[in-house]
Amino acid sequence: MPGVTCITVSQPGATSGLSGKPEYGHPVRRIPFLTHWRGRLVALVALAAVVVLLVAAGLVWAGVGDESPPVRTQEAAVDVPAAPGSSERVRLDTTLYTPESTPAPAILLAHGFGGSKDSVADQANELAERGFAVLAYSARGFGRSTGKIALNDPDYEVADASGLLDYLADRPEVLSDAEGDPRVGVTGGSYGGALALLLAGTDDRVDAIAPVITYNDLAQGLVPNAASSEPVAARTPAPGAFSPDGVFKESWAGILFAAGTGPTAASPGAAAIEPGSELEEDDVAAAGARIADPGPARTPGSRADPCGRFTERVCAAYRDVATDGKPSARTVELLHRVSPVSVTGDITVPTLLVQGENDTLFGLDQADATARQITEAGGEVTMIWYSGGHDGGSPGPQLRGRIADWLDFQLNGEGEGPGAPFSYEVQGSLRTDGAPSIRRVEAAAYPGLEGGGTERRQVSLSGEPQAIVNPPGGNPAAVSGIPGLNRLTSSSSRLSSMFSMDPPGQAARFTSQPRDSQLLITGGSTVRLRVSVAGEQAPQDPASGAVLFAKLYDVSPDGSRTLPANAVAPIRIPRLPADGGAAEVTVTLPGIVRPIEAGHALELVVGTTDRAYATPPEPAAYQVELAGSGTVTVPVVPGTQVSGGWPIGQLIGIGGVLAAAALVSVVAAFRRRRSHRVDPELVDTPLVISGLTKAYPGGLTAVNDLSFRVERGQVLGLLGPNGAGKTTTLRMLMGLITPTSGEIKVFGHRVSPGAPVLSRIGSFVEGSGFLPHLSGADNLRLYWASTGRPAGKAHVSEALEIAGLGDAVHRKVRTYSQGMRQRLAIAQAMLGLPELLVLDEPTNGLDPPQIHQMREVLRRYAATGRTVVVSSHLLAEVEQTSTHVVVMHRGALVADGEVGEIVAAGGEATFRVDRPEEAAVALRAITGVSTVEVDGELVHADLDGLPRSEAVAALVGAGVSVEQAGPRRRLEDAFLQLVGEGGPGE
Repeated sequence: MPGVTCITVSQPGATSGLSGKPEYGHPVRRIPFLTHWRGRLVALVALAAVVVLLVAAGLVWAGVGDESPPVRTQEAAVDVPAAPGSSERVRLDTTLYTPESTPAPAILLAHGFGGSKDSVADQANELAERGFAVLAYSARGFGRSTGKIALNDPDYEVADASGLLDYLADRPEVLSDAEGDPRVGVTGGSYGGALALLLAGTDDRVDAIAPVITYNDLAQGLVPNAASSEPVAARTPAPGAFSPDGVFKESWAGILFAAGTGPTAASPGAAAIEPGSELEEDDVAAAGARIADPGPARTPGSRADPCGRFTERVCAAYRDVATDGKPSARTVELLHRVSPVSVTGDITVPTLLVQGENDTLFGLDQADATARQITEAGGEVTMIWYSGGHDGGSPGPQLRGRIADWLDFQLNGEGEGPGAPFSYEVQGSLRTDGAPSIRRVEAAAYPGLEGGGTERRQVSLSGEPQAIVNPPGGNPAAVSGIPGLNRLTSSSSRLSSMFSMDPPGQAARFTSQPRDSQLLITGGSTVRLRVSVAGEQAPQDPASGAVLFAKLYDVSPDGSRTLPANAVAPIRIPRLPADGGAAEVTVTLPGIVRPIEAGHALELVVGTTDRAYATPPEPAAYQVELAGSGTVTVPVVPGTQVSGGWPIGQLIGIGGVLAAAALVSVVAAFRRRRSHRVDPELVDTPLVISGLTKAYPGGLTAVNDLSFRVERGQVLGLLGPNGAGKTTTLRMLMGLITPTSGEIKVFGHRVSPGAPVLSRIGSFVEGSGFLPHLSGADNLRLYWASTGRPAGKAHVSEALEIAGLGDAVHRKVRTYSQGMRQRLAIAQAMLGLPELLVLDEPTNGLDPPQIHQMREVLRRYAATGRTVVVSSHLLAEVEQTSTHVVVMHRGALVADGEVGEIVAAGGEATFRVDRPEEAAVALRAITGVSTVEVDGELVHADLDGLPRSEAVAALVGAGVSVEQAGPRRRLEDAFLQLVGEGGPGE
């Protein structure tokens, strides 16, 4: 077991995180719901003004005074072996973040390259506030940890992480699955994300992983593979198949190496660069200075060491590839060993891959390769592409919340599940605050980077064969962006044009016609090219091949060009025919998510240089032309939009629309007041529906001539297959939509949108939303205050007693299970103890014990003399809960009445008797009785309309003792007979 020393404990206190940081916006002052206005016009106009102001200010989610759950922190130094079998020790600096309730599942939180445990402190706090025990630590060679950087070598950093799992297994705050086996998930960004993958592939105690913006293969990430004259079947080659003639990504490699040769992140004056963080200009400038002159990394009494904190083997590998841009076989072997690709075939735990769409270091292709390899090994993979990355910024509050939700589901079994298998973000226009709007799209399956199995569009390109040159020394070189600062240009075509430059004579251009409609590129496009040597400037040795760079621009109608995600595809063609022939290659462009708007065109540029890469110094000339059909193939991944940004730039227009809507509402209100009438004969009847019809354009009739009546004290079950019109009926009952014809009367008042009688109805139809940072009781009080009715009439305590939440009502809603949320929603509907309670699928998503509790809630409420209307698909529950039922099919009424009457309508009965055979003989002797069956102590018979009481009398007369008599059918049998196979989905 690892030794533990230097333990200190900090005082518990509230910390900011998922509940108190930007997830729920900035703290705001709650504005009371407008009440007590003398005129309806003044109230509605004022309300519209308040809505406009709230949208403009961006006040969402949060309230003043939110207190996060207390989190305790405990620092410790954990000793691990310096190397396998070594007696020397490396000391890892750790902090354990402990939630309020323990034991809890653990999260091992790894940091990015150049960072330390302090760089992930905020994320650790957020996860601890969500109920996890979080262990953040500084990897060897970073922060205050000792040892040297081995780039996540299995014998060093990965073995260290296994030692930390030993440490977690001994902590009483951590939930264990078995002795020595903590329940643990692993997450981290970039360098830390690779550690999560490597640990999951080597230590079977890991239960779930969530790697963020990380790599699959460092060889592919830093020296992208050469192109081939053969069609490209896979982006990641098999071990040992890597070509040493890839194109070295020298700018990013230099920045990373500089971050490991200078002072540690904990050292005074250090300017550590952690991929995944948002790099500032000063950071990049400092890194650039260290690339030019790395300088020695000194410790007291040490000599200058050009390798800094790297192991000699890693340092030698960098020298090897940085010298001529070509890695040796030994370097490739090392990069493969320390990369997740070496273990992805052994990963079967649930995996959430989060990759950035703006990332010139580790692009979408890296996560794509990891996803394919884990899936082939039998693992379950969820993929998220987000509008960030090493060039675009770390995950924001919403995405961090989604990651925490996923970990909560995998480690606690709580939440709504892992979510869609694939989602991606689409960046739109700029808001007034300068930030781009973002919308999220979910797809039913992850199609792969090149859109395998999904729609692919062919976009025709035009352009004659063109000659391009590689200048001596590769200078001047094209500029496609600045690593780490590309995020500054990602949302502005003007800035993008300033940072994108293709020197004349070095680039061939092929352009499409302007688009007639938007084209949303989602993934990596492909194109076929023909390349040959050209003229007197041909390479000295054509057999040495060529290095080219391909990129796909979005060209606006005014001619400005934007390079999406600053993405460039380096190509190394191993050999070119010396006889003037051409090599034909398939080029896969980097994965992007980019909407190409109507009127915009695509431009493919193929150049000879790029400032971010190492290029051959020898002068050369090539001819480049389109091959095959002359098209670029673009992947398109259809999906469902689940979120989007506010069009804040159009707030003035929205305000005008709201004002107009307010005026229309005032006119409608006066019309409703004039038409308001009360039926004196129905003032004590909760609900009467007469001739109700709702038709939509196109011939769809959702509800057709529906009529029924509900009395006090009844629990009415509204039944019907999908498409029967149940929810439409309830929406009309609540005044949410207007009937085409017919009417609904509640206590004699005709229902219409905004009718005062609606205040006598409590409803749970569209689903209730609660503020997660408030307790259940506070949510109810805030909801009631928004209605403007006196607090004394809320009857909060009575509603809570009926709902049966107990002391849990004082806990924050974020800690509630699904069943507790449903009961809180019912309690909210019961506020004010409405005389009519309307519930649409109240047991949806509940397990059997929770359904039983909900049944008791409804029974207790009906026992107070009030009325309940319940729509449900659970026929067995309706049978046990309801006193009456209404059965609908295709919008029409097919049956209504007491449950017992509906069930017994077929005439079949069951008798429990002491002498079954004699009972069967007696029943068969009765005229009209048929189909008598004996089943143990039970005798079933079709009475064909004969009252059961007469059958019982005949049995007693025959000397048979009858212990029980009742209908044989269940409500489900009656329902199926009434509606058959069901209708179409709603």
